Amino acid sequence: MNPEIILSDKINITNIKRIAAWAADNRENKEKLWSFVHSSDRRTSVNALWAMTHLPASESDWLFTLRDEMIDMLMSETDPGKKRMLLQILRDQDYEPEHIRTDFLDFCMSKINSECEPYAVRCFCIYTAFKMCVHYPELISEFEQHLDMMLFQPLSPGLESALRQTKTKISKL
Repeated sequence: MNPEIILSDKINITNIKRIAAWAADNRENKEKLWSFVHSSDRRTSVNALWAMTHLPASESDWLFTLRDEMIDMLMSETDPGKKRMLLQILRDQDYEPEHIRTDFLDFCMSKINSECEPYAVRCFCIYTAFKMCVHYPELISEFEQHLDMMLFQPLSPGLESALRQTKTKISKL
C-alpha cells in the first residue's frame, strides 16, 4: 500500500480506516502519517488528519506526544477542516493542571462565541475548554460566562447539545 498516493486523492471512510489500521501499532508508519499532515498539498494534509481521527484508542499516548505541535498548528491554521480535525483529536486528550497551555485555553475560549467559526470548531472548543477549566473554579466561572453569552446567538442543534451537555457537567461539579 502506498499511503501517500491514497491520501492525495479523493478518499472515503473505507480508505481512511485502512490508512488508520496501517499506521496503528507501527511507529514508523505513524510518523509517516504525521509527516503527511504537514504536506503542502491540502488534500493529502486533510486526509492524513482525517485518518488520525480514526486511530484506535491504543494510540492515545502517541497522539499525546504530538499535542504541543498540534496546538501550535491549530492556532496558526486557517483551513476550517484542519482546525476541526485537530480539535477533534485534542478534545479526546486529558488535561492535567500542570500541562495546560494558557494560549490554547485562550484560543478555545475565544472561538466559543465566534460566529465566524464553523459549528464543529465551536463545539470542540467548548468540550476542550471544559476539560482544561474543570481544574480551577475561577476558570469555570469565566467559562460559564462564555457559555451564557451563547444564549444570545442563533445556535445549531449541535451547538445547543454541546452547550446543554457542558452546562450539565458544570452543575455536577
